[in-house]
Formats: sequence, C-alpha cells, structure tokens
Amino acid sequence: MKTHSLRPPARLAAVLLAGTSLCLAASGATPKVGDPAPLVEGKDQAGKSWKLADEVGKKVVLLYFYPKDDTPGCTKEACGFRDQLDDLKKENVEVIGVSFDSPESHQKFISKFNLNFPLLADTDGKIAEAYGVKMADKNMARRVSFLIGLDGKIAHITDSPKADLHLTEMKEAVEKLKKA
Repeated sequence: MKTHSLRPPARLAAVLLAGTSLCLAASGATPKVGDPAPLVEGKDQAGKSWKLADEVGKKVVLLYFYPKDDTPGCTKEACGFRDQLDDLKKENVEVIGVSFDSPESHQKFISKFNLNFPLLADTDGKIAEAYGVKMADKNMARRVSFLIGLDGKIAHITDSPKADLHLTEMKEAVEKLKKA
C-alpha cells in the first residue's frame, strides 16, 4: 500500500510562497526583508522618469517614503540623507525620496534645503501602495525606508516616525551590506 505525504512537494511549496509574496506586494502589504522589492517607477521633481528596474544590479537603492515636504521631521530626514550622500555614493548607494507631494512642492523643498538627490512625486499613491506604506484615510505615506540590494531584494527596512532612527539604521545597514 502506498502512503501519501500531506506535505506538498518542495517545488510546489516554493511556487506557492513566491506567489504569496507577489500577492502581498500587489495588495499593499509591506514587503519584508528578503522579499524582492516591488519594481516601481515614477517621475521626479523635474518630470524625469525613474525606474527601480533600471537600478537593480547596478546600484544599491535607499528608497525612503516620508509624509510631507518641508515639515520638521521630513526636513530633518532629507537633510540627514543629503549630508550622508557623499559617503553613500562611495558605497554605490542611490537615495530616492518619495511622497505624495507634487513636483512643484518637491522643487521648492529641494531648493530650500539644497537636497542633492531626486524626490519622486507619488501624487496618485501607486508607489506607496506597492510598498504598503500609505497611511489609512490620508494621501500620505508613513515614514518608512527600504534598502534594496544589488540583487533587487530588500536588505533592510526602517519603519518608524523618528527621522534620526532612519539615518542611523540605514547607515548601519549599508555597512552591513558592504561586508556581506
């Protein structure tokens, strides 16, 4: 008599798990460390197109979401990344900020604080939704940073309203990724 295992074959399990993570990303759930980063695209403050798919394999991407241009916490975070940018570039890291603000608002924010990296205008919230960071009942993103490795997978996530924590954790995560 043949006995049948209740466990699905390993290949089927892998397919099911991969499908589950794709569904989570598509449904607005926040991806986890080790998951493939949702391959989003958008337009920056100057209307220039940016695609994560174009960066995978070439650069490590620090994709950070923030609630609103020119507010205290968001300014502190943006200026912190601005001040760390030279060191980040030496480690082949590209910084990209994302909020629901308009390109015009981003232009003013960049000009006022001499920001030296692009800000994507996610006015329809599609990028925030792909990463599961849209605030409930608001056209704003939570403060969440994703470090995406050369392999296109999420290497680190900082999900906190504290701007300082993003600056510290991302710097440490870049160092850790460099050693890996």
